[in-house]
Amino acid sequence: MNSITLTQPDDWHVHLRDGKALARTVPDIAKQFSRVICMPNLVPPVKTVDEAIAYRQRIMQHAPEGSAFDPRMVLYFTDHTPASEVQKIKESAHVNAIKLYPAGATTNSDSGVSDIRKVYAVLEQLEKHQVPLLLHGEVTHSHVDIFDREKKFLDDVLFPVIQQFPELKIVLEHITTSDAAHFVLEQKQNVAATITPQHLLFNRNDLLVGGIKPHFYCLPILKRQSHQTTLLEVATSGNPQFFLGTDSAPHAQHTKENACGCAGCYSAVTAIEFYAQAFDQVGRIERLEGFASHFGADFYGLPRNTAQITLVKEDHIVPERLDYLDDQSIVPLYAGKTLQWKKV
Repeated sequence: MNSITLTQPDDWHVHLRDGKALARTVPDIAKQFSRVICMPNLVPPVKTVDEAIAYRQRIMQHAPEGSAFDPRMVLYFTDHTPASEVQKIKESAHVNAIKLYPAGATTNSDSGVSDIRKVYAVLEQLEKHQVPLLLHGEVTHSHVDIFDREKKFLDDVLFPVIQQFPELKIVLEHITTSDAAHFVLEQKQNVAATITPQHLLFNRNDLLVGGIKPHFYCLPILKRQSHQTTLLEVATSGNPQFFLGTDSAPHAQHTKENACGCAGCYSAVTAIEFYAQAFDQVGRIERLEGFASHFGADFYGLPRNTAQITLVKEDHIVPERLDYLDDQSIVPLYAGKTLQWKKV
């Protein structure tokens, strides 16, 4: 197959940042996707529906003219989020979910939930109103190995939550392990997962062999090849519990290439091509449309897009660098390397 036409895809997990960064991130992601779930871990975080709507207005100032770009907003879950805010999410036209970061788990997550048992009253309202809970699924205890933090979260945090709130809609975001994939498979359809392009295409050898590659560093961190293989299996299986979420996150080159490099991969400029390459590598390119365009919309209870895009099998090179902010640059994921699929 040398070309494929898909329903316009959506990205159910992206970081756009704020302020001047939006001039870079919004046009990039809008060229690839229609709806995007915008992560709320700004400084300060987006904690209320009113703050989310204000953030959306700032994003839309940078949307390409005439595009169907539709940012969908998320609240940042804290220990002090009032249960009453859930009703406001349910009534909002543009806010769709609430995001739980375990405190200290990733970029700008210091205000996250310190103990999920503290917010059970909010989870009860989320279950009642069928508002999705989005989870960064890692524990943050310093004694837990970084490669084991996802599984530890499943066992110690998520399993008890599902036992307590069996109808709660949950998205376990950017899963990285076979443990997480099998955990989702064992749940009902109200539990789903997003998968990033980097976790489908790469593993920890790409990060570590021959020297540390800072632009492959993300959280949750890349895992073994065996986990990568399982993620490819479930992503390309046609199971609607798995759908696209890039976790694309901009970091200036100098903040990645230093002694304490930031976690995050910027995939926005070639995201759908990355996924096409991953699906094609395992001979399942025909299943990309469900994963990229249908299953996420269905889970969120939103209509599927009606526009279409076409991808052709044609080599092209990922840009080496992208302009960012005033005088900085971003090194995108797989910079300078060749992809076999191209959006036309």
